[in-house]
Amino acid sequence: MRYVYGITSALLAGGTALALVTQSPVGAQVAQNEKSEIAKVVPRSGAPESFADLVEQLQPAVVNISTKQEVTLGVRLNPFAGTREPITQEQQGGGSGFLISADGYIVTNNHVISGGPRGEAVNQVTVTLTNQKEYKATIVGRDAASDLALLKIDATGMPFVKFADGSPARVGDWVVAIGNPLGLGSTVTAGIISAVQRNIGQGGAYDRYIQTDTAINRGNSGGPLFDLQGNVVGINNMLISPVGANIGVNFAIPADAAIPVINALRAGEKVERGYLGIGIVPVTEDIAAALGLPKDRGEFVQRIEPGEPAEKAGLKRGDVVTKVNGKDVTPQQTLSYIVSNTKPGTRIPLEVIRDGKTMTVNVVVGMRPPEEELAGSNFDPEEEQTVPEDPAGAADKTIQEELGLAVQVVTPDIARAVGVDAGTKGLVIGAASASSDAGRKGLRRGDVILSVNRTPVATSDALAKAVADAKKAGRDAVLLEILRRGQPSAFIAIRVK
Repeated sequence: MRYVYGITSALLAGGTALALVTQSPVGAQVAQNEKSEIAKVVPRSGAPESFADLVEQLQPAVVNISTKQEVTLGVRLNPFAGTREPITQEQQGGGSGFLISADGYIVTNNHVISGGPRGEAVNQVTVTLTNQKEYKATIVGRDAASDLALLKIDATGMPFVKFADGSPARVGDWVVAIGNPLGLGSTVTAGIISAVQRNIGQGGAYDRYIQTDTAINRGNSGGPLFDLQGNVVGINNMLISPVGANIGVNFAIPADAAIPVINALRAGEKVERGYLGIGIVPVTEDIAAALGLPKDRGEFVQRIEPGEPAEKAGLKRGDVVTKVNGKDVTPQQTLSYIVSNTKPGTRIPLEVIRDGKTMTVNVVVGMRPPEEELAGSNFDPEEEQTVPEDPAGAADKTIQEELGLAVQVVTPDIARAVGVDAGTKGLVIGAASASSDAGRKGLRRGDVILSVNRTPVATSDALAKAVADAKKAGRDAVLLEILRRGQPSAFIAIRVK
């Protein structure tokens, strides 16, 4: 369960309502939340005297998810073999999920089946039903932006539930959560919907949540939030708490936001989101005063990405975007939210204030790049450097073990961030271990590696290969060409471990 200490905010929601259709073979059992079945246990007038019959109908479709992952903590020298061996540790985690089809598809949160410093998929996922039967699950797909994932177990005839596809949830509606909080088995809690379309300040396509006072704790993540008709109206996702446990302010991803993502993952497709290619900040009281505008209306354009839709449409730095496709841009309805939920390829008008004058700019919405690519565009050379404990790939692991460096490919955005030419090709140093020869010789975050042993290098694989080749040739050092902001490139010999 994701949670935040102090009264701070967390992550994701919003989207386009579509229907999730689960095809079952002729003669297969019906969904546990089929209306004809639920009608027998919940009176139409409102909440039942007891939730017991409703829970009995739904509980078999809710599962416990446990995970295992091998994490590399470091490297040790074997004095007898003269080799270095990784020091690993098995980490365990888990949460909740629910079956959406008789043939074993399961919905959960992405963070339930992720681990490591970069959110890698875990090595092993085990699903346990309420009857204590266990299955090994495969990860069909996962989407970090929405924090959703789809699993599959090799089984048939499974109890399953359906997403709500009718009237939206309303503030004050009763809801029931079923999950596995705090390591306990299947647990049921009930409450009401406290708010809908709740924006908690995270930005992006999914910052719209159902807020509920239903007791949610760590381990409830990925579990369903049901209405009294037995429909899944939300997927429990996070809580806000000063103590890391439930205080009655909890959030669920709305069903209408989850359905398109789950459909895409199930079909093996990418989740498409709109993108303009701009850096924006809210129109604060100070910005509003400086520009003579009302505060909390519109967003200020700080940056225009070259070659992206905003630049092609003629948007400029310093513009204030007040409307997107006729919708007002406000703190509750942000520019990022509106654009992310607009289909790529759609031509939309932007209402813009430029130099005190209102004008309209028409833009064709682009495709949002992968999150890891966007993360690279936000590279901050002044950020505190930390060498990751568990590098994602084999090449990154070699570079870290042999040179004590964490690196990533230089993009035009990263190049501008570290103060070098936007066309620079190479690897930017994200961190340098203080105990490594590179760290002792002053290499630091933001330095760019242009070449190794006088051969240009632009990928982690190329750098790792050059290090391996040097060792095979009996050399215990490599010559790196380093470029630093405001200085000519320089060659520095770095010892290999």
